[in-house]
Amino acid sequence: MEKSKHEKIMDIASKRGFFYPSAEIYGSKSGFWTYGSLGTKIKHKWENLWRKYFLSLDSNFYEIDDVNILPKKVFESSGHLKNFNDPLTECEKCHFRFKADQLIEKELKISAASLNENDLTKMIRENKLKCSNCKGNLSDVRFFNMMFDVKVGAVGEDLMYLRPESAQSPYLSFKREFEATRRKLPLGLAVIGKAFRNEISPRQGFFRLREFTQAELQIFFDPDKLNKHEYFNSIKGYKLILHIKNKTSKISCDDVVQKLKLPKFYVYYLSKVQRFYLEILKINENLFRFRELGEKERAFYNKIHFDMELDLESLGGFKEVGGVHFRGSYDLSKHQEGSGSKLEVTIEENGKSKKVLPNVLELSFGVDRNIWALLDIFYKEEKERTLFNFPKIITPLDAAIFPLVNKDGLLELSEQLFINLRNEGFNLFFDSNSSIGRRYRRIDEIGCLIGVTLDYQTKVDSTVTIRDGLSMKQIRVKISDLKNVLNKLLKDEKIEKIGKII
Repeated sequence: MEKSKHEKIMDIASKRGFFYPSAEIYGSKSGFWTYGSLGTKIKHKWENLWRKYFLSLDSNFYEIDDVNILPKKVFESSGHLKNFNDPLTECEKCHFRFKADQLIEKELKISAASLNENDLTKMIRENKLKCSNCKGNLSDVRFFNMMFDVKVGAVGEDLMYLRPESAQSPYLSFKREFEATRRKLPLGLAVIGKAFRNEISPRQGFFRLREFTQAELQIFFDPDKLNKHEYFNSIKGYKLILHIKNKTSKISCDDVVQKLKLPKFYVYYLSKVQRFYLEILKINENLFRFRELGEKERAFYNKIHFDMELDLESLGGFKEVGGVHFRGSYDLSKHQEGSGSKLEVTIEENGKSKKVLPNVLELSFGVDRNIWALLDIFYKEEKERTLFNFPKIITPLDAAIFPLVNKDGLLELSEQLFINLRNEGFNLFFDSNSSIGRRYRRIDEIGCLIGVTLDYQTKVDSTVTIRDGLSMKQIRVKISDLKNVLNKLLKDEKIEKIGKII
């Protein structure tokens, strides 16, 4: 039986060092994964692209870095201890636990995210759903809090929690950062860091994790400016891909404001998020959409909520990889109430001072989900090879250096070239084992699409062969020109424009 796309990607990921189960020699636990050498490179590239793009959207956007463990009082105030729940149903025979809404969605092909525990139980009973492992009966649905608790102190006298999202850190830091950054709004505080959720039964491999990385930007702004943005006119004709009421349409930002009544501040950042996916990550627009979440489906603190979704064949369709959330003043008001600390700030407007409790717009991205999405979208099978045709901006390695054979001085020349180019800042791979054809196939499979081969002609005229992995076209260039040529290829310049195809 032929393997599924999901299984094929997982095989390459574990074999080539993208990621693999954590502590697997002791029997790994689902939901915990280790990034290998290649996975770490592509993850860092994604994160740095995210930083460069989103922190450049406003001169008053900054990155902070906080702890992963926070006091219980934080999550009492935020509402997580009361509301951060998932629906649980358990097999009465083998005692395997399922996330009830996911079980229903998988078996019945319908959306169940907005259903309460009684409705979920009713769906299970009416459709006679059974345990997928042993066909046993399923229990009534109950809600299960996903927070991990931690006992702190010599005798564990303090109960604290691993953060289930990175968002609380900017809220707790807001007042200090507002003072430190010259008391201006909007103020953006970004975090790229770990979050922890005790998922009931993570069953989608690398896509649903118990420990994962988020990239989030919390934008604090004057609530009177919700329907304003100074640069809105620059994007008003830009068309957003929106999925509303089971229909996907391309709608200009101006029409989204006028006809759908979404605020300009929110719509401006929708456009920026979409451009990140389509223009920076080079995702085909047919694979991207914003899906609107209704009141029962969205998180308890969100007033407006669109998820970024990508069409992932390996997971059976469009899947959430992030969201744009208008959270209002919920977070700061709750922390102000819970801590007893005033989080209102004074800002200057038209020469006058006014006190405001800022609203928050959140741009939230699941880093690990986005990494899986890249592997899915850019996976390609051809007659004689499998490859990831990543955009050059995200490929884990810039190029590979190969000696044609390991004799007659070619190995030593190749090693020296590898060292020289690495010292110039290139992220390289060196391989001298097996035939040159097999080495090309290995780098194709990991998404390294530039191969540099030194052969006997190199010793005569100091030229090398450069192979473009996507087209498999080759040119010869002088070693003295190699740095410049590699930079052009990494900027997606066509190889045939750089030199004569051989």
